[in-house]
Amino acid sequence: MSEQEQRARLRWRCRRGLRELDLLLAPFAERQLPRLAPDELDVLDRLLTVADQDLQSWFLGRERPSDDALAELVSRIRHEARACE
Repeated sequence: MSEQEQRARLRWRCRRGLRELDLLLAPFAERQLPRLAPDELDVLDRLLTVADQDLQSWFLGRERPSDDALAELVSRIRHEARACE
């Protein structure tokens, strides 16, 4: 799969159907997907395999991912969402 195809697939997968997650992930994808390095795309891909309930818990700060790369991405998405309010 080409990098362009991967970006398009990730953009689509950022639409979760859970409003709270969509409000975080869709804007992040629109702004940041074009700029993410290949290794960051892989981390986002892993993040999007996580169950919605776990994602919501991470984004609300109730829990923290045990994977440091995922924790960093969650923090980045949360930070960007606060900056855009």
